[in-house]
Amino acid sequence: MAESFRILLINNDEVISRYLREKLTINGGYLVSCESNSQAGIETFRRGGFDIAIIKFGMPDADGASFLRSLKAINPDCIVIVLIEEADPHLLKEIYKLGGYDFISQPINLEKLFFLIKKGMDLRSLTIAHRKLVDGLQEHNTSLQKQNTLLARRIEESTKNLTKLYEDLRQTYMRTIKVLAQAIDARDHYTHSHSENVAKYAVSIAEELRLPAHEIELIRDACELHDLGKIGVEDSILGKSTSLTAQEWEQIKRHPQTAAQILEPLTFLDGVIDLVKQHHEHYDGSGYPEGRKGEDILMGARIIHVADAYEAMRSPRSYRLVPLSKEEAILEIKKNKGTQFDPQIVEVFLKVVDKL
Repeated sequence: MAESFRILLINNDEVISRYLREKLTINGGYLVSCESNSQAGIETFRRGGFDIAIIKFGMPDADGASFLRSLKAINPDCIVIVLIEEADPHLLKEIYKLGGYDFISQPINLEKLFFLIKKGMDLRSLTIAHRKLVDGLQEHNTSLQKQNTLLARRIEESTKNLTKLYEDLRQTYMRTIKVLAQAIDARDHYTHSHSENVAKYAVSIAEELRLPAHEIELIRDACELHDLGKIGVEDSILGKSTSLTAQEWEQIKRHPQTAAQILEPLTFLDGVIDLVKQHHEHYDGSGYPEGRKGEDILMGARIIHVADAYEAMRSPRSYRLVPLSKEEAILEIKKNKGTQFDPQIVEVFLKVVDKL
């Protein structure tokens, strides 16, 4: 309804103001307030919440541009129709630039004025609806941002908890597997602490090679688990003091593959599993279980192979009660350089052996 819209008329010509107020009230049904000077008009405009202001541009008490700018500063959405003496292109350009909606020149054409008011009301309604929509969207976006922030924090907390649970589970698995590996070493009192010693030797070689820390840790874990597959080898074979038969030797040769199969379900041990599987491959391709050779054998597995062989020679075994001396073991490693062992690994081993 028209009466729901409020119009403020600011004009120092009281005769014209009374005439326009009468026409706008009677013919248009608008609620019209009048002020005769700019200062009073600004104060009334500030208090009243008007939808449309009809102002005279260039009243004696105020600069027209400053006056229009002040009104738009108070309420940017208000529709301002400017009364001017005559249409001057430069003046009109300034009015539009300052935010004036449109103009009406003297003599006042009521039909045009009512048309401008109606279109202005339509524009104001659209402007207010648009602003409410924008404000609503901004409020909604703010709410979503808060929810996203909260969700991100919860996800971060959940991720930390899952990471901790995963690490705890991983460590539990590792402890269990390592205890099992140690138990296998302990099946034969001759091999007690064998895996622990192999790990010490292999890590020294890896550190001398300046391998990355994570690769050294893989090698350490692989050393501690490398004989896990011997769980599938009969005690009588592991403790046999005489030469193994071909059938017994086949059981021994299967232990790297058996260890890999045991560890396979533990996906976090992927890097370790390959090292365990390849630690008995020979540099010349004569090893087991796959007959890999040269660079086709992982560096870590070639390191473990040298460390494993040296530790075995330096410890008593059921088939050799008296271990080799340090010099004899080193000589044996040198003798098999390029055949059983990687020459590069042997050279590094020789640099660190006195520290072992």
